[in-house]
Amino acid sequence: MTLNTRARLLACAASALVATGATAETITIATVNNGDMIRMQGLTDDFTAQHPDIDIEWVTLEENVLRQRVTQDIATNGGQFDVMTIGTYEVPIWAGQDWLVPLTDMPEGYDADDILPAIAGGLTTDGTLYAAPFYGESSMVMYRKDLMEAAGMEMPEAPTWDEIRAAAEAMTDEEAGIYGICLRGKAGWGENMAFLTAMSNSYGARWFDMDWNPQFDSAEWKATLTDYLDLMNNYGPPGASSNGFNENLALFQQGKCGMWIDATVAASFVTNADESTVADQVGFALAPDKGLGKRGNWLWAWNLAIPAGTEKVDAAKAFVAWATSKDYTALVAENEGWANVPPGTRTSLYENQEYLDAAPFAQMTLESIQAADPQNPTVDEVPYVGVQFVAIPEFQGIGTAVGQQFSAALAGQIDVDQALDNAQKLTEREMKRSGYIK
Repeated sequence: MTLNTRARLLACAASALVATGATAETITIATVNNGDMIRMQGLTDDFTAQHPDIDIEWVTLEENVLRQRVTQDIATNGGQFDVMTIGTYEVPIWAGQDWLVPLTDMPEGYDADDILPAIAGGLTTDGTLYAAPFYGESSMVMYRKDLMEAAGMEMPEAPTWDEIRAAAEAMTDEEAGIYGICLRGKAGWGENMAFLTAMSNSYGARWFDMDWNPQFDSAEWKATLTDYLDLMNNYGPPGASSNGFNENLALFQQGKCGMWIDATVAASFVTNADESTVADQVGFALAPDKGLGKRGNWLWAWNLAIPAGTEKVDAAKAFVAWATSKDYTALVAENEGWANVPPGTRTSLYENQEYLDAAPFAQMTLESIQAADPQNPTVDEVPYVGVQFVAIPEFQGIGTAVGQQFSAALAGQIDVDQALDNAQKLTEREMKRSGYIK
């Protein structure tokens, strides 16, 4: 064998190793099983074409399970994940613990200044971005225009809770399998408590007073939970205590819900004719109020963040930049249409006429996001920030425990008074244990 022949063989072998990914670096990404994230996974050939030296391993989980897994991993520096999908709640708390890699040197053209200020504010600590928003959301009313018309009613752009109840009653037709309203009932601080906390804000309720004393023994919380149970028991679907975002999305797409008050991000799915049987009949309105100056809408973003324990920061950052960039938005538009791009993150999207023309929900989404005020979420003053959550580390556990009580009330296992009493006692106990109150 000549030296030239041997050199050519070695070169071919090296090329083969690269081609088969033998030298590629694998990053593990933990994400939630929501539609936009599933769509992202289907488009990652674009990323790997640009980064042939990076392979991706997905861990896709239900929302409550995802939160448990990533929280446990990052708190113990477990190193299971190189990119995590986390929410607005976690970012400032984890950044303060030095658990996240700061996103200070994103690739040229990323344009972090284009991120909507309402969304960026929750992801920034001391002027530094610690997570990149994949999509941002508030919550709003999605409703069947045909059923409203058949009932001889018209949905206001800014309805009250009394108007929502009247519409739910008018649209309910149990014999036809149509329920006037679908709301979250599944226990979890980010499931039923996201909805109920936002609803309670509009009723004048608070999680805590200025001295961190729990407030579930207040008249405002009793009114909130009473009206919620009234809506669900009289006009909601059976088995609602097991329904979260995905379950209600399926019900609405199947035409079984007259109204659904939930995340604005759902709008592209309920108006997609390939997925929704009522796509051409969906209208939108702001989340309801009680005339007290606060609406029952939240503010949230699902974000991609890099845990400080990863040894693959550069590869992880390359993926985060790709998935949250303007180019990714254009990629989704090219493959799925402008109506299906991830919403609620960039100012430029809401200045794009192609998007505004394709997405009838765009303006309502933007108005809902801008209406939320995480710094002043309640009617009366509170010592915390966060609209549908309380931005303290203990909230995950407390919020889920309270959510279990309220879900049990929805299932008929306990009544309103018992659920609120249990919530008051368990929250008080934890706040004492954590040193907030004596």
